Amino acid sequence: FACICKDAGLETFMPPQVYHVLHITGIMMLFMGYGALLARSIVRNDSSKLKRLGSITSGIGLVLIFIAGFGLMAKLYNNSFQTWMLVKIVIWLFLGGIIVLINRVPSLAKLLWWAIIALGALAAYMVYMRPV
Repeated sequence: FACICKDAGLETFMPPQVYHVLHITGIMMLFMGYGALLARSIVRNDSSKLKRLGSITSGIGLVLIFIAGFGLMAKLYNNSFQTWMLVKIVIWLFLGGIIVLINRVPSLAKLLWWAIIALGALAAYMVYMRPV
């Protein structure tokens, strides 16, 4: 994506702050979508509209997180890969796969609620502390 922007002359048009905003927006969308899906499971509501809203919101959020994360890597780190970034990608993969458990094993909803918060906290820790 960063290469496309550079080739199209958008390199100065897309400052790192734009990627930060997109990344945070994606995170909010992911957590809101999963919150809706988990709440649906906890109260045993079979609303297909709520399931669709939560799934679409979290899916768009995952895409934004992915694109903006790699955009930030290109802008701020000249595409150099660091270990903490790998940990964040693994967290992203886990968060992407959790939707299967949310939708297929509603009895895990309360556990997944706290697990998702823990994964979010770990991701924030990796960004700000960069321990590895």
